[in-house]
Order: sequence, then C-alpha cells, then structure tokens
Amino acid sequence: MSGWWRRTVERLTGGAKLPAGFTESLEAEENVVAIADVRGGGHLVASSHGLWLPEGSGAHRRVGWHLISKAGWANGSLTVTEAEETGTAGEAVLLADRAPRRYVLSESGKLPEAVHKRVTGSIKSTHRRDLPGGGAWFVQRKIPGRDGFVLQVRADPGTDMALVEPIAVEVAEKLRQARAAEN
Repeated sequence: MSGWWRRTVERLTGGAKLPAGFTESLEAEENVVAIADVRGGGHLVASSHGLWLPEGSGAHRRVGWHLISKAGWANGSLTVTEAEETGTAGEAVLLADRAPRRYVLSESGKLPEAVHKRVTGSIKSTHRRDLPGGGAWFVQRKIPGRDGFVLQVRADPGTDMALVEPIAVEVAEKLRQARAAEN
C-alpha cells in the first residue's frame, strides 16, 4: 500500500496519530504504527522507518529499524539496544552496540508488538561466526526507504577486528556476486 493511501486509510479508520507535543517531522512516506507514553515524559513512536526515542526537553530522535540490535519487553518496560555504525569493510557495515536503554511505559498498547515485528521484519538472514576472543554476527537487513539489503557485521566486545574485517569483506563480495548472478 503506498504511503499516501496508507495515511488516508489510517485517518479514516482511526490509525495511530502523533501525540501532542511531538515536534519532530516525519518523512513524507513515513507512517505512524504505534505510540506509547514513557513514564516521566516523552513518547516512543514506532513508524514505518524506525523507532522515535525521547531525548529530553521534548526532543525525539529516530533510530532506523536496521540499527536496533535488540529490543525486549518485560515488566512494563521496553529495553532497546541501538547499534552504531563504526565503519565499513568492503560493502559490509561494521556495527557496535550502544548501552541498552530502558523505557518504562505508562501503557504499552501495540508498541511492543510493533517493535518486535519491525525489528525482526528488517532481517533477511543471520549467521554467527566464532573467532578467537569472541565472534561476530553477520546480518543482512533491509533499510527502510531503500531497495535491497545491507550486510551488517557486529563483533562481540573483545573480538579482534583485524580478524573480523577481512571476513566481512569476503562475505560482502560473495553476496554481491550472488545478487549479480540473480539479475
């Protein structure tokens, strides 16, 4: 369903609307999926492009679904682990996890389900590679608003990146060749 049509249907059927006081601008094709109030102030807003997180003073910051490594729901709280892009290795994007952030919600509504669906829906494939000192996850993910998939590589803390990077380059090249052969 196209963005303008989806927004029209949402308006007619009472779909999720931005909360009062939310001042951020959504992309033209970005749609609100679910909203929850955060105890102590702010909102979590799940959209088609990512999860808007409260940053204090009424501001919010969107984290794309492809940059949420983990999200867990327990005891009225949503805990989100955001990944940060730290570089590239060939066509692979290297990631490192930030510290998890916990949001206590006044009422969860549809938000936990929407977050779970969007995070897992962005993943095409995952593979774990054990290496000396730890290992790394190789994940193909869809980036909202873009065609195709990106290879992300997230090494465990303590894993030697000198071992990870050449493997990431090799895997990314094999995926590029496989895509080329399909076309």
